Amino acid sequence: MKVWITCFVLLFGAAELLQWIQKFSLPLPVFILGGVFLAVISNYEKLKDLPFHPEYEDPELPTRQTQPIQDSQSPTVAPSTTQPGKVISFTIRKPFQPGDVRREG
Repeated sequence: MKVWITCFVLLFGAAELLQWIQKFSLPLPVFILGGVFLAVISNYEKLKDLPFHPEYEDPELPTRQTQPIQDSQSPTVAPSTTQPGKVISFTIRKPFQPGDVRREG
């Protein structure tokens, strides 16, 4: 008997909730603000250039560079030599073009 009463109450509650949700509507500005909020939260890590981000560094302030203490027993590592002007390029060759018939055999 308890199972029947529980099922009846749950189904009745679900039906009433469904009717309430069908009549419920939100104004357009709420949807717009919700969309903006979700966009900002999902891209929060990419927004490091904006002042409200905790990892924001003001470009006008000089950054203090600290030099690591060299121990006489630790080996010295030369800094990597990168050439920012050097361009690497290559051509991608596609064996098949759209519309080609593939021959197997």
